[in-house]
Amino acid sequence: MSGLIDLDEVAGARSIHKFARLSASKARVVLDLIRDEDLDRAREELQFCDRGAAMVVSKVLESAVSNAENNENLSAEELYVAECWADEGPTLKRWRPRARGRATRINKRTCHITVVVAQLSEEELEMRAAQMAASGRRNADADRAARVAASKETEEETASDEAEIVEEELDSTNTKSGDETAAEQNEHPEQDLEQGNESNDSQLSDEAEPETSDENTEADQQDEKGA
Repeated sequence: MSGLIDLDEVAGARSIHKFARLSASKARVVLDLIRDEDLDRAREELQFCDRGAAMVVSKVLESAVSNAENNENLSAEELYVAECWADEGPTLKRWRPRARGRATRINKRTCHITVVVAQLSEEELEMRAAQMAASGRRNADADRAARVAASKETEEETASDEAEIVEEELDSTNTKSGDETAAEQNEHPEQDLEQGNESNDSQLSDEAEPETSDENTEADQQDEKGA
């Protein structure tokens, strides 16, 4: 089966899983459940489907959605499953021993699963936006933007609070150091006075010593003259 949607004209993306180890008939049963369905509805169908092919198909679907988001810059809220099909792949031949030396063949089927997601039409997008506005809900992009803005605000608030705390700590340390120096000066006023008195006494003694030496020299000269 070939694709009917031209991705050059329609915004969308595709994903192909080649050589899946299951038969094409089993994959087609699951693909019929999600064809032409909204992305959220398709995910719910695959989540609660009991068939083993649902897990493989869900991985292919998520790959197509990621291709649309990263390569085509499309929003996941605006996508739906436009096409999906399974082509038969090569069959692996195996043998099983049976009675009387005989053997029977085992056919292990493979298939190629393709999922195409495309953007919804403008009318459907407007209808969905009106429904969201009426219900008071927001889409995933709006919720993400709100969360990012809230996280930035909290980071700025925490940064400002930390800066204020650091300034308060610096002010407290400066005031404590000033109070300690003033307290040290006030604790030993008597020692300062004693040191000042000792320095004054030493200066007076130094000034008095040369006068006594001059008097002694004059007395010695007079004694020599009398002799």
